[in-house]
Amino acid sequence: MNQARLVVAALIWRRGRLLICQRTRHQQMPLKWEFPGGKVEDGEAPEAALARELDEELGIGATIGREVARLRHQYRSGVAIDLRFYLVETYAGEAENRIFRDIQWVKPADLPRFDFLEADVEIVRGLAKGKLL
Repeated sequence: MNQARLVVAALIWRRGRLLICQRTRHQQMPLKWEFPGGKVEDGEAPEAALARELDEELGIGATIGREVARLRHQYRSGVAIDLRFYLVETYAGEAENRIFRDIQWVKPADLPRFDFLEADVEIVRGLAKGKLL
């Protein structure tokens, strides 16, 4: 069995809404929605990786808060990921779309209306019900 790849994602809050991002047509799993973040590089701490990804993807200097969820997901392709979600309530700069097709600030109750990556669906359901915080 393949070793799972460590992936980090941010639950970025602003005025009661969460930031979600839509992949481009050219990325793996095109046009799916996700929470911003990415892969942890060898020797990198998860929180440092998330801060780096948020700077690269959105141009913000995020203060990475506590870990709020951890799960393992195996895609049909056989790829497995260990996914960690972190709370981000403060950041410097204004989030700008640098690599995505679209970004939106969404009320938690509205999250299930979006076509999320399989690995995020459980978290989306929990957030929509007011859990995980």
